[in-house]
Amino acid sequence: MTIKLTDVAKKAGVSSTTVSRVINNYGSLSQKTIDKVHAAMEELNYQPNSLARSLQGKHTQLIGLIFPTIAHPFFGELVEQLETKLFAHGYKSILCDSAQNKEKERNYLKMLAANKVDGIIAGAHNLGIKEYQTIESPIISFDRYLADGIPIVGSDNYQGGYKATKTLYKNGGRKIGIITGSHGSNSPTNDRLNGYFAFLKEVELTPLVFHFAPFESSLTLKNLKIRQILERETIDSLFCTDDLTAILVINNCRELGIDVPDQLKVIGYDGTQFMQNYFPDLTTIAQPIQEFSDLLVDLLIQRINQPDIFLEETYKLPVKVLSGKTV
Repeated sequence: MTIKLTDVAKKAGVSSTTVSRVINNYGSLSQKTIDKVHAAMEELNYQPNSLARSLQGKHTQLIGLIFPTIAHPFFGELVEQLETKLFAHGYKSILCDSAQNKEKERNYLKMLAANKVDGIIAGAHNLGIKEYQTIESPIISFDRYLADGIPIVGSDNYQGGYKATKTLYKNGGRKIGIITGSHGSNSPTNDRLNGYFAFLKEVELTPLVFHFAPFESSLTLKNLKIRQILERETIDSLFCTDDLTAILVINNCRELGIDVPDQLKVIGYDGTQFMQNYFPDLTTIAQPIQEFSDLLVDLLIQRINQPDIFLEETYKLPVKVLSGKTV
């Protein structure tokens, strides 16, 4: 049997109007009345209709989170932090996993729009999603250009790439390669490669760039490409623009009898708590996940409450080198 607002009113011994005012946090009510209504709602397991509230001009208290895959430790930890912070602000999250599937992301956007979410935080990697230009909900982007007018939060990718390459050089690296993404999108993460180029230019070394498709679906293929690099290329250092690729490089080195760091120095990028706990030897560039979460949520709430508020185009947070034993 469907529980209705009138059932809650009867249970709490108040009018339906009073229940509505409690749900929508409207008007002046005593704490005793509020507590009675909440107790009745909980006892009857009554769930307010968020969509109906939105049609009345009320907030739904729902936020859409669109990310490539929470199976990746970095995105998993970021989404966890976002959900926790949003919940503390009274919002519930709808998680949309859209890795390498443009149509899936487009459908998720339509679903979020239909559910009248109060806002969206998006960090997907798909290209050509025109809906971001027309959707009415406030949007904050993580590390991706989505459309003009959508603020981007991310790390200082240029400085991260520069620091990673400099760290390898300072520890004796002279034939320094980089394993990076395809760079098909207008993304701030491309600056990791630009930082790499900049440092090598300063010390007059030749770049050695190896492009991998982002979130390569086949682990076997990725390992094969890494093995080919290790067997065929003359390198003494590798900058991997994500930690998981760095771990694959180290595993392949172990199988090929290549000593890390004596014969090959390896540095990653992300520095998640997962990596720090389970692969503490990895030298990496750590991104500030907690600070990302705080800023993404704060900016989104500002735009929800003040749709015309001015926000910067880009917010770059500093990164740091986490020293391990692989350099």
